[in-house]
Amino acid sequence: MNHQGTKSDVALIGAGIMSGTLGVLLRELSPELKLSIFEQLDAPAQESSHEWHNAGTGHAALCELNYTTEQADGSMDIKRAIAINEKFKLSLQLWAYLVKQGHLKPEEFIRQLPHMSFVHGEKDVQFLKNRHRAMSQHPLFSKMQYSEDREVLAKWFPLMMENRDTNTPIAATRVEAGTDVNFGELTRQLFQSLQKQNVNIHFNHIVKSFQRVGDEWAITINNTATGETFVHHAKTVFIGAGGGSLQLLQKTGIPESHHVGGFPVGGIFLACTNPEIANQHFAKVYGKAALGAPPMSVPHLDTRFIDGKRTLLFGPFAGFSFKFLKNGSPLDLACSVRPHNMVTVAAAGIKNLSLTKYLVEQVQLSKEQRMEELRQFYPNAKSEDWNVVEAGLRVQIIKDTATEKGVLQFGTEVISSADGSVAALLGASPGASTSVQVMLEVLKKCFAHQMTAWQPKLQEMIPSFGKNLSEDPELIKFIETEVHQTLKLHD
Repeated sequence: MNHQGTKSDVALIGAGIMSGTLGVLLRELSPELKLSIFEQLDAPAQESSHEWHNAGTGHAALCELNYTTEQADGSMDIKRAIAINEKFKLSLQLWAYLVKQGHLKPEEFIRQLPHMSFVHGEKDVQFLKNRHRAMSQHPLFSKMQYSEDREVLAKWFPLMMENRDTNTPIAATRVEAGTDVNFGELTRQLFQSLQKQNVNIHFNHIVKSFQRVGDEWAITINNTATGETFVHHAKTVFIGAGGGSLQLLQKTGIPESHHVGGFPVGGIFLACTNPEIANQHFAKVYGKAALGAPPMSVPHLDTRFIDGKRTLLFGPFAGFSFKFLKNGSPLDLACSVRPHNMVTVAAAGIKNLSLTKYLVEQVQLSKEQRMEELRQFYPNAKSEDWNVVEAGLRVQIIKDTATEKGVLQFGTEVISSADGSVAALLGASPGASTSVQVMLEVLKKCFAHQMTAWQPKLQEMIPSFGKNLSEDPELIKFIETEVHQTLKLHD
């Protein structure tokens, strides 16, 4: 594939959900912009976006208990849950718009699936009851149901109630309109759409370095298929390379890339190999994370639809790796430590020794020890019905704050240059679910001067863009009816 004069308006690095989303947004907003995408592997969605490398939960804070915080007085802070729900609804709206434009086939990447939270023990039952009371009063969560009744729970998740201890109090919440999202398939469809719209997509291309030349970035790139090395010029660069983003950001040399580090966390799931068992569970059921576990290690028993087949996954068990990508190098962590972030990374290491110990212990768990954790959810689980599957790698952000050195953060963050010519996405969950909101943030940082002109088109594509959904019941109703119908999500 030729490089068309090795020049573009916008170069996107990485062929995952983020670059795919930014690409389609720019194509709709400004079709005349010349876009080029560079990916080091031979196809899109091979790392974090791949369907076997993430939980497939449309993260809308319907079931994830770590998005709400219990205060000392027993009240519940649900601000983060509201924010995440609103962000996911931005994604739903853009996907529905793209379906109407003929760019996406919803039945192949999203389907409705109840989202539930499950707890046991008096203390956690009280926590869930308080959480439900606070959330169900909010218009975004008004359809959330709560029950401690074992007969009701047996209808919600029969598999989990078989042979369950009757002495321990249990409770669950349920939201019918949750989703299972195949982010790998969604990403592939976004890239197919971009290819049809003559966007230059280059696979097997590794970015080696960046240099600022006038008002452009000169990007040195190696074509691993041919061995050719060339320089590509772009006015704006977006780095959406998952775990690989940190080192690419560091290569730009922008001051904003200093005092930032990365901490890799792996994921391991148990996958059910017995279709009879898998067909008895139809939900994503989230529990509470163990004490000392990172937020991404909240245990959950999930129905998934992958390659058109229904399956059941349990996890994730956290893991530690020196790699930043599954296809990365064991030297990734060491190479990410530079003179300007050495103190930041060291401070985080000292403060998170217990987390490192926890991750190393998790890696060493035997299959039977993992099965014991599964039996907290599904008491009758048999080892022969489950296989161990390695999920993707996530690189959590380490950064300095105004008051502290080396703070480990669980979330996503856009880091951009002062002039908006380069932006990179770092971090992890709820990542893919909030890809539209994150890419809108990239637009604001990199295309600030165009945002006013783009506003009408953005609101056509995403009706809640720039609005407060919580205060607009009509807009919530529109999303729950028209958007859901377009995406073929049905009660």
